[in-house]
Amino acid sequence: MFKNLYMKVAVVGATGLVGKVMLKVLEERKFPVSELIPVASKRSIGKSILFNGAEIKVVGMQDAIDMKPNIALFSAGGNTSLEWAPKFAESDVTVIDNSSAWRMDRSKHLVVPEINANKLTSKDKIIANPNCSTIQMVVALAPLHRKYKIKRIVVSTYQSITGTGIKAVQQLENELAGIKGEMAYPHPIHQNAIPHCDAFEANGYTKEEMKLVRETQKILDDRTIAVTATAVRIPTAGGHSEAVNVEFENEFDLNDVKHLLNDTEGVTVQDNIGENSYPMPIYANGKDDVFVGRIRRDGSQPKTLNMWIVSDNLRKGAATNTIQIAEYLMKYKLL
Repeated sequence: MFKNLYMKVAVVGATGLVGKVMLKVLEERKFPVSELIPVASKRSIGKSILFNGAEIKVVGMQDAIDMKPNIALFSAGGNTSLEWAPKFAESDVTVIDNSSAWRMDRSKHLVVPEINANKLTSKDKIIANPNCSTIQMVVALAPLHRKYKIKRIVVSTYQSITGTGIKAVQQLENELAGIKGEMAYPHPIHQNAIPHCDAFEANGYTKEEMKLVRETQKILDDRTIAVTATAVRIPTAGGHSEAVNVEFENEFDLNDVKHLLNDTEGVTVQDNIGENSYPMPIYANGKDDVFVGRIRRDGSQPKTLNMWIVSDNLRKGAATNTIQIAEYLMKYKLL
């Protein structure tokens, strides 16, 4: 797909959890990188990262801009993105940002390639990557929304510690080893489930829960969809899981739903309860698809479906989705 096309690529936040996965996915998908520019905070400048067998020195933000990359993949936090993404964009660098900084900005597209990449143009210099829990849900729901029209979504998430970052991984490792250390969460995570992902907003919901509401409506381009969410952190490290209850405007056939999902790019249906086959994070870990199972009708009210959706939050939920956007931009010569 990329024959004779090569790009100078900056990865901002290259030493973080998502940044490391971005580097891995770039290698795996053979993205045509002519020159990699790893970018990180001041404490990491001068250190080396390994990419395609070569050691490459980490540089700072301004140095990266001066090196004139074609594209910058950001995963360095919202404040960093707010400060630096416009500076890259002003230098004619296309930024794909994995933070929450630009997602709800009306002038920026919030993109899941399988759903709405066709809205992108060469004028889009800052493109927002959705939240991990939102991405996996809308990948599965978008084809159903097009056919049956979603009226309401009730979602409960069971989210990996890797969604919080390295500090949370270290907390769990410390607890498993019986070591007292720095806490990423206000409670122990080992053998626990914490109904608290991100900070609480004034309405009593967390930011993570409200991301599921606002981002879903924006990506599916339908503000009439009602969404309510509860986000829970659990001691897994392989991916996020979601119990999703969807009410449609129109009636559906269960077999048609399964066929539709089977035919959807990026979705793998695992739905054979006779063989105990259903999605689990232990199997989604390291994979790029969104896995869907436990597909069944809600017997308590009409036109309503229950689904169980699992995906690797560091890959399709972050790094892979970002790189798929970059691939789309290259394929349609939008860079």
